[in-house]
Amino acid sequence: MEKLIYVIGIGPGDEANLTGRAIRALQESDVIVGYTVYVDLVKEILPDKEYMTTGMTKEIERCRLCFDLAREGKVVSLVCSGDAGVYGMASPVYELLPEYDDVDIVVVPGITAANSGAAVLGAPLNHDYCVISLSDLMTPWEVIENRIKAAIMGDFAMALYNPSSRKRADYLQKACDIMLAAGAKPDRACGYVENIGREGMQSCVCTLAKLRELSVNMFTTVFVGNSESYIQGNKLITKRGYR
Repeated sequence: MEKLIYVIGIGPGDEANLTGRAIRALQESDVIVGYTVYVDLVKEILPDKEYMTTGMTKEIERCRLCFDLAREGKVVSLVCSGDAGVYGMASPVYELLPEYDDVDIVVVPGITAANSGAAVLGAPLNHDYCVISLSDLMTPWEVIENRIKAAIMGDFAMALYNPSSRKRADYLQKACDIMLAAGAKPDRACGYVENIGREGMQSCVCTLAKLRELSVNMFTTVFVGNSESYIQGNKLITKRGYR
């Protein structure tokens, strides 16, 4: 009896940005498991499937539920937003796999917010770039701070995930201050996209100095250009090279 879990990145959540491979895996599945918000997005596409949900911060419980269902002989899809391997569920599933070594895991890639948000803004990540989460829930802030400094020193463009929450309302401001102290100029080209690919999506381009003064929510991805990036109309452009 096959025991199979698909770990699927659903991208921004709308059907247009789901990969064909992800749709096929979801269609093959007996049960679809995930955080409530992401499961609700999939329900709009496949309303007749069986769904099971867990709340925020219940990632390990969610993974164990998938393993238990797979051992019952059900094909399971564990869904998360963006790409399952970018701040997603692929890692915790593999961390638990030694306890369930009779279960097969297949990771199905999705479009992460860095890429889907970049497409909205134009071409902010068209040269070397890095992705940094500002959430210190699982990573010490000192580590995050060092990574931001290193990104400025290396002149990387950046996509910043989890820039704010109710408990971390000033974290984007703190990140901007770190960049400025590390040598980024106040007029560095930046931008953000909120609710990428979903209802209420909005985007904005601005300078780093302006970004520091903005309030954004947890459904926002922030983009910081490198020293050669520029704003063209309402788009943020990073050159392919320096020459």
